[in-house]
Amino acid sequence: MHSRLKILKSLIVLCFLLIIFRLFLIMFVEHEVYLERAKIQQVKKEDIIPKRGNIYDRRGRELAISLEKESLYIDPVMIKNQEAINNILNNYLKVNYQQIVNYANNKRFLWVKRKMDDELVQKIKNMKLEGVGFITEHTRYYPKGNIASHVIGFVNIDEEGVEGLERLYDRYLKAQKSSKIVLRDASGKKLSDGIYPDIKGNDIFITIDEGLQYIVEKHLDEAMAKWRASSATAIMMDPFTGEILALANRPTYNPNDLKTIKNMDAVRNRALTDLYEPGSTFKIVTASAALEEGIVKPSTKFDCSAGFIEVGGKKIKDVHKNGVLSFEEVVQKSSNVGTIKIALMLGKEKLYHYIKKFGFGEKTGIDLPGEIAGYVRNPNKWSGTSIGAVSIGQEVGVTPLQVLRAYSAIANGGYLVKPFVVSEIRSPDGNILFKAVIKREKILSENTALKMREILKKVTEEGGTARTAKIDGNNVAGKTGTAQKYDPKIKRYSKDKFVSSFVGFIPAESPRIALIVVIHDPVGAHYGGVVAAPVFKAISDEALSYLNVPRDDAKEKGLIITLNNENSKKVAVAR
Repeated sequence: MHSRLKILKSLIVLCFLLIIFRLFLIMFVEHEVYLERAKIQQVKKEDIIPKRGNIYDRRGRELAISLEKESLYIDPVMIKNQEAINNILNNYLKVNYQQIVNYANNKRFLWVKRKMDDELVQKIKNMKLEGVGFITEHTRYYPKGNIASHVIGFVNIDEEGVEGLERLYDRYLKAQKSSKIVLRDASGKKLSDGIYPDIKGNDIFITIDEGLQYIVEKHLDEAMAKWRASSATAIMMDPFTGEILALANRPTYNPNDLKTIKNMDAVRNRALTDLYEPGSTFKIVTASAALEEGIVKPSTKFDCSAGFIEVGGKKIKDVHKNGVLSFEEVVQKSSNVGTIKIALMLGKEKLYHYIKKFGFGEKTGIDLPGEIAGYVRNPNKWSGTSIGAVSIGQEVGVTPLQVLRAYSAIANGGYLVKPFVVSEIRSPDGNILFKAVIKREKILSENTALKMREILKKVTEEGGTARTAKIDGNNVAGKTGTAQKYDPKIKRYSKDKFVSSFVGFIPAESPRIALIVVIHDPVGAHYGGVVAAPVFKAISDEALSYLNVPRDDAKEKGLIITLNNENSKKVAVAR
């Protein structure tokens, strides 16, 4: 009995010694190993979803922002009540639980629904089901809906830029991913999210003015409805700097509701991607070249009384028969006969030279994706009729932006500007990372630009083709365009498909805006002076009021005071 007691005591002492020895090993020898295991179980590293930078208009108004939204995930290993979760997925999200698990191939983390509505998130959270969790993500939101959608673009579910500025400036708008430390208890339940700074991308400030953009889009919608057109484009630009003040296309889309897009044509930025034959708006190239080369004067006479001219065996007609016209009347009345006679005096080499000087056949370099260069053939590939066709805006393919830039060169005294949309990029702490630089190239003498400006004013006056573009109180300079569309099926120009356009600048003597309106396939009328010029007038009239531009007649009478506008330029405002 005594010996048994001794053995028992010895065993107890031995056990204590073994425990003490084990504790010694754990505390001093294997400390780092167990500490690392504890960290793995209790301390988790999770990615921080960075917040995308905002996009603002020229006055600091929000056009694209990021909002927080909850996304649902499940961990199949942690799920205890599979039936309840299956009911949630079926009833609320219309998702089959078993399909998700099978597709995920035994993963511990499975996305179920990204960026959910707050009300549904709270319902599921209130159920407190194990194995179900939420991660806060950011979702892109466009406060103005479809306003300037073709400029801003949109992002995908992972907030990666897909179209527009969102795509082109994606590397600036998105921030570098980071991570945070999350504390959990022994059962794996989250104790703390930790403390971490907000990670945000850079903000972009653009030249678009939300107010002007709204005006342009409103009147473009009205024109589409009135003329039952297939598509339309309008662009407004500062002719001196190249800043795009507004750009709109129809059809359009709402970047907040991409599911409603039935045809990707609505996403296409037609102002940069679609070619068309400009028709008579192209005649300023021929006219400007002739003045610059000293071949003609505004008073030079041209006999257009026949009503047609034969070039390379092909007759090209005027819409209306004219008599003897002066050079400026050729432009004012948009005479094909007179323009072709001027082109023949120039010759094809010089005409082509000025076409290139005006930037046709080349990209403008605007900071938006998808721009195309257009189509201008080298003179050695012209046919016998080409000099006649090209001089009046046929056999060339242009974009609306290229045409607007050409007219801006007349407005600003002879400089070809580089259009741009992004004016500044700022870091989250306010540092300026990028600031746009105005780029322009002299292509015409100031004297030629001034003469052309005076001639283009006459287009909107009595005897011109665009009296419907005339605005009460301000002089308008511009040009109509009516071009038949080429039909590849019948291999000739269509008799019922047209492109109607008007492009110009206002006020003519001291331009504040240059504007082009292009309407495709109008029904009921097709002349640019009937279809597009009134849209130009409506937009310009409202835009001048918005910009506080004074009436020309008010300036003449001295009924003005001077204020400073947003760019610290002197602006006269009627009392």
